[in-house]
Amino acid sequence: MPRFHYPAFAAGFVLLFASASVTGFAQSHQDYLLTDNWKFTKGEVANAAAPAFRDAKWQTVRVPHDWAIYGPFGADNDKQQVKIEQNKEEQATVKTGRTGGLPFVGVGWYRRQLEVPGFGAGKRAVLVFDGAMSDARVFINGKEVGRWPYGYNSFHFDITDYLQASGNNTLAVRLENQPESSRWYPGAGLYRNVHLIVSNDVHIPVWGTYLTTPEINTEFAKVRLKTKVETPGNTFQPLRLETEIRDAAGQVVATTSSTLAATDQQEFEQNLIVKAPKLWSPETPTLYTATSKLYAGDVLKDEYKTPFGIRSFKFEAGKGFSLNGQSRKFKGVCNHHDLGPLGAAVNKAALRRQLVLLKDLGCDAIRTTHNMPAPELVKLCDEMGFMLMVESFDEWKTPKVKNGYSQYFDEWAEKDLVNMVHQYRSNPSVIMWSIGNEVPDQSAPGGNKLAKRLQDIVHREDPTRPVTAGMDRIGDAIKNNFASVLDIPGFNYKPQLYPDADSKLPQGFLLGSETASTVSSRGVYKFPVELAKQKKYPDNQSSSYDVEYCVWSQIPDIEFAAQDTLPYVAGEFVWTGFDYLGEPTPYDESWPSHSSYFGILDLAGMPKDRYYLYRARWNTQQPTLHVLPHWTWPGREGQTTPVYCYTNSPSAELFVNGKSMGRQTKSNTADLRTRNRLMWNDVQYQPGSIKVVAYDAQGKAVAEETVRTAGKPHHIRLVADRTQLAADGQDQAYITARVEDAQGNLCPDATEQLRFKVSGAGSFRAIGNGDPTSLESFQAPQMHAFHGQLVAIVQTTGKPGAVRVQATGKGLKSGEVTLQTAAEKVR
Repeated sequence: MPRFHYPAFAAGFVLLFASASVTGFAQSHQDYLLTDNWKFTKGEVANAAAPAFRDAKWQTVRVPHDWAIYGPFGADNDKQQVKIEQNKEEQATVKTGRTGGLPFVGVGWYRRQLEVPGFGAGKRAVLVFDGAMSDARVFINGKEVGRWPYGYNSFHFDITDYLQASGNNTLAVRLENQPESSRWYPGAGLYRNVHLIVSNDVHIPVWGTYLTTPEINTEFAKVRLKTKVETPGNTFQPLRLETEIRDAAGQVVATTSSTLAATDQQEFEQNLIVKAPKLWSPETPTLYTATSKLYAGDVLKDEYKTPFGIRSFKFEAGKGFSLNGQSRKFKGVCNHHDLGPLGAAVNKAALRRQLVLLKDLGCDAIRTTHNMPAPELVKLCDEMGFMLMVESFDEWKTPKVKNGYSQYFDEWAEKDLVNMVHQYRSNPSVIMWSIGNEVPDQSAPGGNKLAKRLQDIVHREDPTRPVTAGMDRIGDAIKNNFASVLDIPGFNYKPQLYPDADSKLPQGFLLGSETASTVSSRGVYKFPVELAKQKKYPDNQSSSYDVEYCVWSQIPDIEFAAQDTLPYVAGEFVWTGFDYLGEPTPYDESWPSHSSYFGILDLAGMPKDRYYLYRARWNTQQPTLHVLPHWTWPGREGQTTPVYCYTNSPSAELFVNGKSMGRQTKSNTADLRTRNRLMWNDVQYQPGSIKVVAYDAQGKAVAEETVRTAGKPHHIRLVADRTQLAADGQDQAYITARVEDAQGNLCPDATEQLRFKVSGAGSFRAIGNGDPTSLESFQAPQMHAFHGQLVAIVQTTGKPGAVRVQATGKGLKSGEVTLQTAAEKVR
């Protein structure tokens, strides 16, 4: 694969690529997850790394673990007096919920006894941390083996020389979160997985393979696999590497064998051919696996598997983006790393649920804002078909917050970028790298040189993918040659500037790297219904009519129009897919308010009305018909209560209590909303029902939806996202609890407290209702419903069997659902 020829690269380029992972195979290479038997305490503790230290009184926890999500919420937790330039603020004010109102600041210590099976002469041991928040210092048997400040990155340390060959060893980790170190809730602790890898002293190192597919056509794909090896003293040995490629069905489709030469610099390069390749895409996420066996003579020293996909893509001047030869635009969302009620603690089932919901939305891409993702997310995106913009930093040399990444930038930026790229440069889901988000260096002298330096580092480590950055200071970025340096200019919230920027920049294409920032609260409707910027209400909520936005942003329809009319715009990444902890705009000066309002889905993962606005555009394979608002408005009789319909049908007719309110058709008017929404703005509320009938282009009725006025709350209905789970102690089901009337209608204003009891082969894990103002604990098995709904999370134990979930509430008939767990793996 040739490196980029930059003048041609600006106009268009082809990237052809793959996927990789670190996993254990056979006895030559073992990967142990260090999940159980961790001891934890908050606060500084003298001599806590010493093997003889007594930690019996510390809390016993499982990793991944976020110690701050347990709360309690408080207005004084990381209170910041700051001027947020990105929000166009002109003076500093006190921000109470900016980082979520959770107590994440301070020191946390983790300890565990570390058995290293099979360790001894001729073996190596490595600790891999998928992420540790933050400023990690790692100790083995009282001696510090390494430090890694950036909490979002994966890192690893060779601990061979620190281990005792027999008996237990002591692993200790000290973490510290500084105040005013973040703009959102970062989490705290060992919030991602920790691995112990035991291998022979002749082995393939962590992230040691790099797989590309430099040529693809209908007849064959060339596969190029580079494999690093490490030996004692890094001295040359004539090693042999045997590699076979298997398709998704497990059939061998290619093999090769090669011997390491003294001039190979400890790296094999193998070239294989896959005939009639099946291409990876969001619609067909087909994966292959390259299995490499490393031999010294006839002795198997290591075995390493590299899952990968075969696909090509281009960014071309005037044309935008294409994948496998087909033009398309990114239908993407920006997602923070927290998982709502779980906090930052990663869980594969929680990530999978998010991706299932995004798939149904029609989303095909994710920007990992504003940091490196968990490896579980990248692997799931490979498997389920999502294109990724993997992002590195929110801050360079110029600080946004007092104790942000700027303090580490000079010493650590290159190390962090190298780890990020090495970890994910073979994953087919990764389409581009982002080196930063809204960095003030856009306006600083030499900011363009910083951008080029970081981009050059990424190109050096992976010459097959383009580099972008999210820019908000478009005038400065263009004037200072910041935007022209980037492979892909990424614009945040500037659809009105796309044509002018394209006329001034050399690339010939650009990207909506962050769009919309429309705000809404699920189930909340405000009157009168009107377009409003930075609108605030006494209840600290935002209207779900999807007409309210921030001082720097706009409603979705404005971005839609730009995407529809400008072919050189490669797509958009909406802010955000899910609500997240922290940044409660526009209420960051009003307590209580601890989470964002930007999400297409709320903090508990329940769809807001806006979900269906995007689904109607993005999910072209399934019909969408959604009506808002609810129709239970005691006291509003006779008052104007607009009705909106989100549908991918061209027209629809509204009936109120059986009387037609007329048919509306999408049209290109000065009000851009009419292109995507059907609106009946003069409807007067009367109890009963509203029904919308959707018509196709020929005028045939194709779907209908009815919303009825709800009666008194009568019962709880429980709906599980999955009923078949793995009995692995980690799998989860999300149980939506609905407060309904006797006829099964959702009671949209129900606020009853619901209590949960979980018995059998599962346990209660967490709870959330999506209310940004709620200060109830995510960990207690009860919570008040928010507009008639909430979500409880149930986690399996290590034993198979039935899990019974019950929900009760005062004056309500209880709800119940039964789940089944099995020892075998469940997808």
